[in-house]
Amino acid sequence: MPDPSTYRPAPGTIPDAPGVYRFRDATGRVIYVGKAKSLRSRLNSYFADPWTLHARTHQMVTSAASVDWITVGTEVEALQQEYTWIKQYDPKFNVRYRDDKSYPYLAVTLDEEYPRLQVMRGAKRKGVRYFGPYSHACAIRETLDLLLRVFPARTCSAGVFKRSGQIGRPCLLGYIGKCSAPCVGRVSAEEHRRIVEDFVEFMAGRTDRMERSLEKQMQAAAAELEFEKAARLRDDLAALRRAMEKQAVVLGDGTDADVVAFAEDPLEAAVQVFHVRSGRVRGQRGWVVEKTEELSTGDLVHHFVSQVYGAEQGEADIPRELLVPALPADDDALAEWLSQHRGSRVALRVPQRGDKKALMETVARNAGQALAQHKLRRAGDLTTRSKALEEIAEALGMGQAPLRIECYDVSQIQGTDVVASMVVFEDGLARKSEYRRFAVRGASDDLSALSEVLRRRFARYLEAVAQMGDDGPIDPETGRPRKFAYPPQLVVVDGGEPQVNAAAQVLAELGIADITLCGLAKRLEEVWLPGEAYPVILPRTSEGLYLLQRGWRISVRSSGWPTRRRRRSPPYPASVPGPPRRSARPCAASPTRASRNAG
Repeated sequence: MPDPSTYRPAPGTIPDAPGVYRFRDATGRVIYVGKAKSLRSRLNSYFADPWTLHARTHQMVTSAASVDWITVGTEVEALQQEYTWIKQYDPKFNVRYRDDKSYPYLAVTLDEEYPRLQVMRGAKRKGVRYFGPYSHACAIRETLDLLLRVFPARTCSAGVFKRSGQIGRPCLLGYIGKCSAPCVGRVSAEEHRRIVEDFVEFMAGRTDRMERSLEKQMQAAAAELEFEKAARLRDDLAALRRAMEKQAVVLGDGTDADVVAFAEDPLEAAVQVFHVRSGRVRGQRGWVVEKTEELSTGDLVHHFVSQVYGAEQGEADIPRELLVPALPADDDALAEWLSQHRGSRVALRVPQRGDKKALMETVARNAGQALAQHKLRRAGDLTTRSKALEEIAEALGMGQAPLRIECYDVSQIQGTDVVASMVVFEDGLARKSEYRRFAVRGASDDLSALSEVLRRRFARYLEAVAQMGDDGPIDPETGRPRKFAYPPQLVVVDGGEPQVNAAAQVLAELGIADITLCGLAKRLEEVWLPGEAYPVILPRTSEGLYLLQRGWRISVRSSGWPTRRRRRSPPYPASVPGPPRRSARPCAASPTRASRNAG
């Protein structure tokens, strides 16, 4: 474990100026990024008595091996550089606002000739107007189904739209009045775009104008004795009002704001944000994050704002007002930074009274419930993962718990189509972004295939180490981590003594001696070590054995084994009889049935 005093900068070398700093581990990987108004006072706080630091801060400074920094002119520049580095390096000790799911949006593709209304997830693109996010896709579809009576815009995919135009017949929605059917020319492109623009105005909060327009049309139709049209407009108006009821008014002055609240304990914090547009709650999101150091509520607000609103999102996603429970020390810089991203003034405020204060209390209650549920779900997870890693380290004679584990499996179909998979666990959790698949060519059996895969993987690691410069494992051209740049502490291969010895020979040929190697034999769940005549037997109830089994199962699935089982057998040649087929016998031929009928 590195001693922070070994890499502490010399006295007087840290500038007393605003800037951004980063801590790196022994491999050069950036593990923490921060900003400070005074780099000198901020960095010196990390090198105080280690036992007075926060638990996660102590772990960070003892995991690091170096620290560097850059100075900037203003706090706004420091905010932008901090955001850029966090997105570039993905430091594991930073507060990271990550969802366990992607939230759906209601999207309008205004960049198309015939705009489409649809539910979208993932990255946003230019030319598309987004509304949300929503907590569930079903909420969007229910609202959209109601509004299609009033705004019969296109919702079909490009393939369905093209096919309907070719056959000259619209889809079902065109027949039931929930689509204006521009695919078959019932409305022109200009008329359809006007329908979509009215829909966008309604979703943007300008509902009164649309409601008054429908009422006038209904009254005019009734005055002209067009009662069927009036009844249809009456139903449209009722659908419009039902859709409005689903989005209750929470702020009567039509405020556009994001309301943010926190619930925290010494190690974690739950964050909830309500997106209010034109006084109505349009969506809600939530996170649970780990605290990396002693953070006040203002510090949590700083991390939230700088990460969630850091991308080039624009006016649609950054509101005019941000309501928070406490102001951070750099609130002026944050407000200026948000204003630059939005293109207009953004206010950062703490509500003191009235409806906004009441809404803040509601969001805070949601955050408290989210934190309580998270702690119930994860109560045993941290303890269990730590116990599993400690059991593995003790059983395999490792000096410390393996923070990175790589599992390998080889799959083949009768000597052909050989593939292999690499599954990665970090801190006992699967890291799917690090998974890899290998196409193996020229291997005659599992041993040669496994040797080839390990040789390729660790040759790439040695190549990456040789190319590392000041950026460490980060490729200066792409700004992303180099592939295979991080070594594991433990390698697990699928198999017993032969597979382990073959893997050990590859590592020895490459001159790698600081990586522990073991094999997991599926039949008896035995753990084999290189050069050992007998396996290591872990108890069936061992958390360490469960973690190894989980890695093996994921690697088997990743290598394509289930696909191999579903693969159809090749047809038999005419000269070779196939397997006997079991034919169904008529019921009358059954001895039991025949004897019963004879009697």
